[in-house]
Amino acid sequence: MSEPHTIPLRPRDRLFAVLAVVLAVLLLPVAFLRDPGRARELACHWALGLRFPAEDLTGLTDGARAAFTAARAEALWRHGQLIGLTSGYRDPLAQQRLFDEEVRRVGSPAAARRLVLPPAESRHVKGTALDVRPLEGARWLEEHGARYHLYRIYDNEWWHFEYRSEAGLPPTTQEIRNAVQAR
Repeated sequence: MSEPHTIPLRPRDRLFAVLAVVLAVLLLPVAFLRDPGRARELACHWALGLRFPAEDLTGLTDGARAAFTAARAEALWRHGQLIGLTSGYRDPLAQQRLFDEEVRRVGSPAAARRLVLPPAESRHVKGTALDVRPLEGARWLEEHGARYHLYRIYDNEWWHFEYRSEAGLPPTTQEIRNAVQAR
């Protein structure tokens, strides 16, 4: 994969990362009371929900959602790295609109396909594609995402990852937790 254009971290990005980790730590006791087996994931989800309030995991397959949730919890807790979701599941009509807009912008369906696929081919419509941010989070996911069956697919889209389980069946949430705990 080609390396994305390097953008230096801004001081506010470092501040957001520190604040998210501190907030997750503060939320951990409440998360433990709510669900002891998922406390770290839950505290991470709440903290990142404040940092990325517009993200929506609805519509992702169970496997994609569990993999993303576990991956970003590890990124936060072990590496202090934030990963937010800018786009996950898209309904076919929304995907068609995006494709049509790209065709109008670039002038042909073939050229449009370099950035947007039609609904029948889009993994966003299947609920297994994730567009993430920030760039540093995508880099972390590119390096560590395979453990969660999350892969960067396209050289020209540093933000786009897809959930692809090795056996064709998504791992259960418990299998993902076991894999994380084994490290």
